[in-house]
Amino acid sequence: MEAGIVGLPNVGKSTLFNALTQAGIASENYPFCTIEPNVGVVPVPDPRLATIETHIPTQKVIPAALRLVDIAGLVRGASEGEGLGNKFLSHIRSVDAILHVVRCFDDPDIAHVEGSVDPIRDIETIDMELMLADMASVDSAMEKAVRAARTGDKEAKLRVSVLEACKARLDAEQPIRGVTFDQPDAMKTLRGLSLLTAKPVLYVANVDEDDLAGDNAYVQKVRERAEREGGLVVPVCAKIESELAELDEADRDELLESVGLTEPALHALARAAYKLLGLQSYFTAGPKEVRAWTVPIGATAPQAAGVIHSDFERGFIRAEVYSVADLEAHKNEKAIREAGKLRIEGKDYVVSDGDVCHFLFNV
Repeated sequence: MEAGIVGLPNVGKSTLFNALTQAGIASENYPFCTIEPNVGVVPVPDPRLATIETHIPTQKVIPAALRLVDIAGLVRGASEGEGLGNKFLSHIRSVDAILHVVRCFDDPDIAHVEGSVDPIRDIETIDMELMLADMASVDSAMEKAVRAARTGDKEAKLRVSVLEACKARLDAEQPIRGVTFDQPDAMKTLRGLSLLTAKPVLYVANVDEDDLAGDNAYVQKVRERAEREGGLVVPVCAKIESELAELDEADRDELLESVGLTEPALHALARAAYKLLGLQSYFTAGPKEVRAWTVPIGATAPQAAGVIHSDFERGFIRAEVYSVADLEAHKNEKAIREAGKLRIEGKDYVVSDGDVCHFLFNV
Protein backbone atom coordinates (compact mmCIF):
# COMPACT_ATOMS: atom_id res chain seq x y z
CA MET A 1 0.00 0.00 0.00
CA GLU A 2 1.55 3.26 -1.13
CA ALA A 3 0.33 6.78 -0.40
CA GLY A 4 1.64 10.09 -1.71
CA ILE A 5 1.67 13.09 0.65
CA VAL A 6 0.73 16.25 -1.27
CA GLY A 7 -0.22 19.82 -0.47
CA LEU A 8 0.87 23.40 -0.93
CA PRO A 9 4.39 24.31 0.18
CA ASN A 10 4.89 24.85 3.89
CA VAL A 11 1.65 23.28 5.17
CA GLY A 12 3.40 20.62 7.27
CA LYS A 13 3.92 17.78 4.78
CA SER A 14 7.56 17.12 5.58
CA THR A 15 7.01 17.59 9.31
CA LEU A 16 4.28 14.97 9.16
CA PHE A 17 6.43 12.68 7.01
CA ASN A 18 9.25 13.00 9.55
CA ALA A 19 6.90 12.15 12.39
CA LEU A 20 5.49 9.09 10.64
CA THR A 21 8.78 7.70 9.35
CA GLN A 22 11.30 9.29 11.74
CA ALA A 23 13.35 9.84 8.59
CA GLY A 24 14.82 13.15 9.71
CA ILE A 25 14.45 14.92 6.36
CA ALA A 26 14.57 18.70 6.22
CA SER A 27 11.37 20.49 7.25
CA GLU A 28 12.36 24.12 7.69
CA ASN A 29 9.77 26.88 7.66
CA TYR A 30 10.00 27.95 4.04
CA PRO A 31 8.44 26.79 0.76
CA PHE A 32 10.07 24.09 -1.40
CA CYS A 33 12.07 22.59 1.44
CA THR A 34 11.41 19.18 -0.12
CA ILE A 35 13.08 19.12 -3.54
CA GLU A 36 13.09 15.37 -4.17
CA PRO A 37 10.38 12.88 -3.30
CA ASN A 38 11.26 11.26 0.01
CA VAL A 39 10.15 7.70 0.49
CA GLY A 40 9.61 5.92 3.78
CA VAL A 41 8.13 2.57 4.75
CA VAL A 42 6.28 2.58 8.05
CA PRO A 43 4.65 -0.32 9.91
CA VAL A 44 0.86 -0.37 10.16
CA PRO A 45 0.05 -0.69 13.88
CA ASP A 46 -2.10 -3.75 14.66
CA PRO A 47 -2.50 -4.95 18.28
CA ARG A 48 -3.65 -8.35 17.02
CA LEU A 49 -0.04 -9.19 16.14
CA ALA A 50 0.93 -8.98 19.81
CA THR A 51 -2.07 -11.15 20.69
CA ILE A 52 -0.97 -13.82 18.23
CA GLU A 53 2.63 -13.71 19.49
CA THR A 54 1.43 -14.21 23.06
CA HIS A 55 0.01 -17.61 22.12
CA ILE A 56 2.37 -18.57 19.28
CA PRO A 57 5.99 -17.80 20.25
CA THR A 58 7.94 -16.72 17.19
CA GLN A 59 11.33 -15.43 16.05
CA LYS A 60 9.99 -12.22 14.50
CA VAL A 61 6.80 -10.23 14.03
CA ILE A 62 6.24 -8.45 10.72
CA PRO A 63 3.39 -5.93 10.48
CA ALA A 64 1.80 -4.77 7.26
CA ALA A 65 3.61 -1.82 5.70
CA LEU A 66 2.53 1.58 4.42
CA ARG A 67 4.88 3.16 1.89
CA LEU A 68 4.82 6.97 2.07
CA VAL A 69 6.07 9.27 -0.66
CA ASP A 70 6.55 12.90 0.37
CA ILE A 71 6.03 15.03 -2.74
CA ALA A 72 7.45 18.57 -2.98
CA GLY A 73 4.87 21.32 -2.48
CA LEU A 74 2.75 22.06 -5.52
CA VAL A 75 1.74 25.63 -6.34
CA ARG A 76 -0.72 27.33 -8.66
CA GLY A 77 0.57 26.70 -12.20
CA ALA A 78 2.53 23.54 -11.32
CA SER A 79 0.99 21.66 -14.25
CA GLU A 80 2.54 24.28 -16.54
CA GLY A 81 5.93 24.22 -14.86
CA GLU A 82 5.46 26.83 -12.11
CA GLY A 83 7.26 26.40 -8.80
CA LEU A 84 9.21 23.19 -9.01
CA GLY A 85 7.31 22.19 -12.13
CA ASN A 86 5.13 19.28 -13.07
CA LYS A 87 7.88 16.67 -12.79
CA PHE A 88 6.66 16.13 -9.24
CA LEU A 89 3.21 15.21 -10.50
CA SER A 90 4.70 12.08 -12.02
CA HIS A 91 5.66 10.85 -8.55
CA ILE A 92 1.98 10.67 -7.61
CA ARG A 93 0.93 8.45 -10.52
CA SER A 94 2.15 5.21 -8.96
CA VAL A 95 0.54 5.62 -5.52
CA ASP A 96 -2.67 3.92 -4.39
CA ALA A 97 -4.02 6.90 -2.48
CA ILE A 98 -3.27 10.56 -1.86
CA LEU A 99 -2.76 12.02 1.61
CA HIS A 100 -3.59 15.69 1.09
CA VAL A 101 -2.17 17.75 3.95
CA VAL A 102 -4.14 20.96 4.55
CA ARG A 103 -3.22 23.68 7.02
CA CYS A 104 -6.11 24.24 9.43
CA PHE A 105 -4.63 26.61 12.02
CA ASP A 106 -3.64 30.26 12.29
CA ASP A 107 -0.09 31.26 13.21
CA PRO A 108 1.40 34.60 12.09
CA ASP A 109 4.90 33.19 12.60
CA ILE A 110 4.45 30.48 9.95
CA ALA A 111 4.26 31.78 6.41
CA HIS A 112 1.56 30.61 4.01
CA VAL A 113 2.40 30.58 0.31
CA GLU A 114 -0.98 32.18 -0.54
CA GLY A 115 -0.71 34.79 2.22
CA SER A 116 -3.67 33.54 4.30
CA VAL A 117 -5.16 30.34 5.70
CA ASP A 118 -8.04 28.96 3.64
CA PRO A 119 -8.09 25.14 3.44
CA ILE A 120 -10.81 24.92 0.77
CA ARG A 121 -8.94 27.34 -1.50
CA ASP A 122 -5.77 25.32 -0.92
CA ILE A 123 -7.54 22.04 -1.75
CA GLU A 124 -8.99 23.54 -4.91
CA THR A 125 -5.57 24.84 -5.96
CA ILE A 126 -4.04 21.37 -5.70
CA ASP A 127 -7.08 19.72 -7.30
CA MET A 128 -6.93 22.10 -10.24
CA GLU A 129 -3.27 21.39 -10.90
CA LEU A 130 -3.92 17.64 -10.75
CA MET A 131 -6.93 18.04 -13.05
CA LEU A 132 -4.93 20.07 -15.55
CA ALA A 133 -2.27 17.36 -15.58
CA ASP A 134 -5.00 14.74 -16.10
CA MET A 135 -6.49 16.75 -18.98
CA ALA A 136 -3.16 16.60 -20.78
CA SER A 137 -2.91 12.85 -20.14
CA VAL A 138 -6.48 12.21 -21.32
CA ASP A 139 -6.02 14.25 -24.50
CA SER A 140 -2.82 12.38 -25.34
CA ALA A 141 -4.35 8.97 -24.63
CA MET A 142 -7.52 9.85 -26.55
CA GLU A 143 -5.66 10.40 -29.82
CA LYS A 144 -4.07 6.95 -29.66
CA ALA A 145 -7.28 5.23 -28.54
CA VAL A 146 -9.38 6.79 -31.31
CA ARG A 147 -6.89 5.65 -33.98
CA ALA A 148 -6.93 2.11 -32.58
CA ALA A 149 -10.74 2.09 -32.28
CA ARG A 150 -11.11 2.78 -36.01
CA THR A 151 -9.69 -0.70 -36.66
CA GLY A 152 -12.56 -2.24 -34.69
CA ASP A 153 -10.46 -3.12 -31.66
CA LYS A 154 -12.93 -3.72 -28.78
CA GLU A 155 -10.47 -2.77 -26.05
CA ALA A 156 -9.68 0.48 -27.84
CA LYS A 157 -13.40 1.28 -28.16
CA LEU A 158 -13.85 0.70 -24.43
CA ARG A 159 -10.81 2.88 -23.74
CA VAL A 160 -12.31 5.69 -25.85
CA SER A 161 -15.60 5.55 -23.91
CA VAL A 162 -13.73 5.65 -20.59
CA LEU A 163 -11.58 8.55 -21.73
CA GLU A 164 -14.66 10.45 -22.96
CA ALA A 165 -16.28 10.08 -19.54
CA CYS A 166 -13.08 11.29 -17.87
CA LYS A 167 -12.81 14.25 -20.24
CA ALA A 168 -16.41 15.29 -19.54
CA ARG A 169 -15.70 15.20 -15.82
CA LEU A 170 -12.50 17.22 -16.15
CA ASP A 171 -14.13 19.76 -18.48
CA ALA A 172 -16.66 20.34 -15.69
CA GLU A 173 -13.69 20.97 -13.34
CA GLN A 174 -14.51 17.86 -11.31
CA PRO A 175 -11.95 15.21 -10.25
CA ILE A 176 -12.21 11.83 -11.97
CA ARG A 177 -12.75 9.95 -8.72
CA GLY A 178 -16.46 10.78 -9.14
CA VAL A 179 -16.68 8.72 -12.36
CA THR A 180 -18.22 5.25 -12.08
CA PHE A 181 -18.82 2.52 -14.64
CA ASP A 182 -21.09 -0.50 -14.48
CA GLN A 183 -18.69 -2.71 -16.45
CA PRO A 184 -15.75 -4.18 -14.47
CA ASP A 185 -13.58 -3.95 -17.60
CA ALA A 186 -14.20 -0.20 -17.77
CA MET A 187 -13.09 0.26 -14.18
CA LYS A 188 -9.98 -1.81 -14.94
CA THR A 189 -9.28 0.43 -17.93
CA LEU A 190 -9.71 3.53 -15.76
CA ARG A 191 -7.22 2.21 -13.20
CA GLY A 192 -4.76 1.49 -15.99
CA LEU A 193 -4.74 5.15 -17.00
CA SER A 194 -3.08 6.11 -13.65
CA LEU A 195 -4.89 9.44 -13.61
CA LEU A 196 -4.09 11.61 -10.62
CA THR A 197 -7.61 12.71 -9.68
CA ALA A 198 -8.96 9.17 -9.95
CA LYS A 199 -7.09 8.25 -6.76
CA PRO A 200 -8.95 8.27 -3.44
CA VAL A 201 -8.02 11.13 -1.12
CA LEU A 202 -7.47 11.15 2.62
CA TYR A 203 -7.38 14.73 3.89
CA VAL A 204 -4.92 15.29 6.74
CA ALA A 205 -6.02 18.43 8.58
CA ASN A 206 -2.92 19.88 10.24
CA VAL A 207 -4.24 21.46 13.45
CA ASP A 208 -2.60 23.26 16.35
CA GLU A 209 -1.99 21.97 19.87
CA ASP A 210 -5.16 23.59 21.25
CA ASP A 211 -7.50 21.76 18.86
CA LEU A 212 -6.30 18.17 18.53
CA ALA A 213 -9.81 16.87 17.78
CA GLY A 214 -10.10 19.23 14.84
CA ASP A 215 -13.22 21.06 16.03
CA ASN A 216 -12.39 24.40 14.39
CA ALA A 217 -14.23 25.89 11.43
CA TYR A 218 -11.36 25.16 9.03
CA VAL A 219 -11.53 21.41 9.69
CA GLN A 220 -15.32 21.38 9.53
CA LYS A 221 -15.18 22.81 6.01
CA VAL A 222 -12.71 20.12 4.99
CA ARG A 223 -14.97 17.42 6.49
CA GLU A 224 -17.95 18.75 4.54
CA ARG A 225 -15.98 18.66 1.30
CA ALA A 226 -14.64 15.16 1.98
CA GLU A 227 -18.14 13.87 2.72
CA ARG A 228 -19.40 15.16 -0.63
CA GLU A 229 -16.67 13.41 -2.58
CA GLY A 230 -16.43 10.17 -0.58
CA GLY A 231 -13.12 11.01 1.08
CA LEU A 232 -12.02 10.90 4.72
CA VAL A 233 -10.47 13.43 7.11
CA VAL A 234 -7.98 12.80 9.92
CA PRO A 235 -7.01 15.76 12.15
CA VAL A 236 -3.32 15.67 13.05
CA CYS A 237 -1.06 18.06 14.89
CA ALA A 238 2.17 17.61 12.94
CA LYS A 239 4.09 19.57 15.59
CA ILE A 240 3.12 17.18 18.39
CA GLU A 241 3.66 14.14 16.17
CA SER A 242 7.20 15.33 15.41
CA GLU A 243 7.85 15.67 19.15
CA LEU A 244 6.47 12.18 19.77
CA ALA A 245 8.76 10.71 17.11
CA GLU A 246 11.83 11.85 19.06
CA LEU A 247 10.84 10.18 22.34
CA ASP A 248 11.27 6.66 23.67
CA GLU A 249 8.14 4.60 24.34
CA ALA A 250 7.70 5.57 28.01
CA ASP A 251 8.11 9.29 27.37
CA ARG A 252 5.90 9.03 24.28
CA ASP A 253 3.07 7.52 26.32
CA GLU A 254 3.49 10.25 28.92
CA LEU A 255 3.27 13.02 26.30
CA LEU A 256 0.23 11.39 24.67
CA GLU A 257 -1.52 11.26 28.02
CA SER A 258 -0.62 14.86 28.83
CA VAL A 259 -2.24 16.18 25.64
CA GLY A 260 -5.25 13.87 25.87
CA LEU A 261 -4.36 11.51 23.01
CA THR A 262 -4.58 7.72 23.20
CA GLU A 263 -2.36 6.96 20.18
CA PRO A 264 0.00 8.60 17.68
CA ALA A 265 -1.35 9.85 14.35
CA LEU A 266 0.05 6.90 12.39
CA HIS A 267 -2.52 4.60 13.96
CA ALA A 268 -5.46 6.77 12.90
CA LEU A 269 -3.97 7.45 9.46
CA ALA A 270 -3.33 3.76 8.80
CA ARG A 271 -6.89 2.79 9.77
CA ALA A 272 -8.33 5.57 7.61
CA ALA A 273 -6.12 4.61 4.65
CA TYR A 274 -7.24 0.98 4.96
CA LYS A 275 -10.88 2.05 5.06
CA LEU A 276 -10.45 4.44 2.13
CA LEU A 277 -8.85 1.76 -0.05
CA GLY A 278 -11.15 -1.06 1.03
CA LEU A 279 -8.33 -3.10 2.58
CA GLN A 280 -8.06 -5.56 5.43
CA SER A 281 -5.41 -7.74 7.08
CA TYR A 282 -5.08 -11.45 7.53
CA PHE A 283 -2.25 -13.22 9.34
CA THR A 284 0.13 -16.13 9.01
CA ALA A 285 1.65 -17.49 12.21
CA GLY A 286 4.39 -19.95 13.07
CA PRO A 287 7.62 -20.38 15.02
CA LYS A 288 9.66 -18.46 12.42
CA GLU A 289 7.38 -15.44 11.99
CA VAL A 290 4.01 -13.92 12.70
CA ARG A 291 3.03 -11.66 9.84
CA ALA A 292 0.20 -9.39 8.70
CA TRP A 293 -0.73 -9.37 5.01
CA THR A 294 -2.79 -6.69 3.28
CA VAL A 295 -5.56 -7.76 0.89
CA PRO A 296 -8.66 -6.09 -0.56
CA ILE A 297 -11.95 -6.71 1.21
CA GLY A 298 -13.62 -9.51 -0.76
CA ALA A 299 -10.38 -11.31 -1.68
CA THR A 300 -10.72 -15.07 -2.02
CA ALA A 301 -8.40 -17.52 -0.30
CA PRO A 302 -6.31 -18.13 -3.47
CA GLN A 303 -6.00 -14.37 -4.05
CA ALA A 304 -4.90 -13.86 -0.44
CA ALA A 305 -2.38 -16.68 -0.80
CA GLY A 306 -1.05 -15.01 -3.95
CA VAL A 307 0.00 -11.97 -1.91
CA ILE A 308 2.58 -14.22 -0.25
CA HIS A 309 3.77 -15.82 -3.50
CA SER A 310 2.22 -16.30 -6.93
CA ASP A 311 2.88 -20.07 -6.64
CA PHE A 312 0.56 -20.19 -3.62
CA GLU A 313 -2.30 -18.88 -5.75
CA ARG A 314 -1.44 -20.92 -8.83
CA GLY A 315 -1.22 -24.21 -6.95
CA PHE A 316 -3.82 -23.48 -4.24
CA ILE A 317 -5.42 -26.59 -2.72
CA ARG A 318 -7.08 -25.39 0.47
CA ALA A 319 -6.69 -23.10 3.47
CA GLU A 320 -6.83 -23.89 7.17
CA VAL A 321 -8.42 -20.89 8.86
CA TYR A 322 -9.24 -19.64 12.34
CA SER A 323 -9.70 -16.19 13.85
CA VAL A 324 -7.60 -14.23 16.32
CA ALA A 325 -10.61 -14.42 18.64
CA ASP A 326 -10.44 -18.23 18.43
CA LEU A 327 -6.77 -18.08 19.40
CA GLU A 328 -7.54 -15.85 22.37
CA ALA A 329 -10.27 -18.22 23.52
CA HIS A 330 -8.36 -21.51 23.08
CA LYS A 331 -4.75 -20.32 23.56
CA ASN A 332 -3.10 -22.48 20.86
CA GLU A 333 -3.74 -24.06 17.48
CA LYS A 334 -3.95 -27.61 18.86
CA ALA A 335 -6.81 -26.58 21.16
CA ILE A 336 -8.50 -24.70 18.32
CA ARG A 337 -8.41 -27.84 16.19
CA GLU A 338 -9.72 -30.01 19.02
CA ALA A 339 -12.57 -27.56 19.62
CA GLY A 340 -13.60 -27.84 15.97
CA LYS A 341 -12.84 -24.18 15.31
CA LEU A 342 -10.19 -24.80 12.64
CA ARG A 343 -12.00 -24.51 9.30
CA ILE A 344 -10.98 -26.09 6.01
CA GLU A 345 -11.80 -23.64 3.22
CA GLY A 346 -11.61 -23.98 -0.56
CA LYS A 347 -11.09 -21.70 -3.54
CA ASP A 348 -14.36 -19.82 -3.09
CA TYR A 349 -13.73 -18.81 0.51
CA VAL A 350 -13.71 -15.02 1.03
CA VAL A 351 -11.06 -14.04 3.56
CA SER A 352 -12.22 -12.05 6.59
CA ASP A 353 -10.31 -9.36 8.45
CA GLY A 354 -8.40 -11.02 11.29
CA ASP A 355 -8.27 -14.51 9.80
CA VAL A 356 -5.19 -16.58 10.58
CA CYS A 357 -4.46 -18.76 7.55
CA HIS A 358 -2.29 -21.72 6.64
CA PHE A 359 -2.26 -22.37 2.89
CA LEU A 360 -1.72 -25.75 1.26
CA PHE A 361 -0.58 -25.67 -2.36
CA ASN A 362 1.12 -27.79 -4.97
CA VAL A 363 2.87 -26.51 -8.08
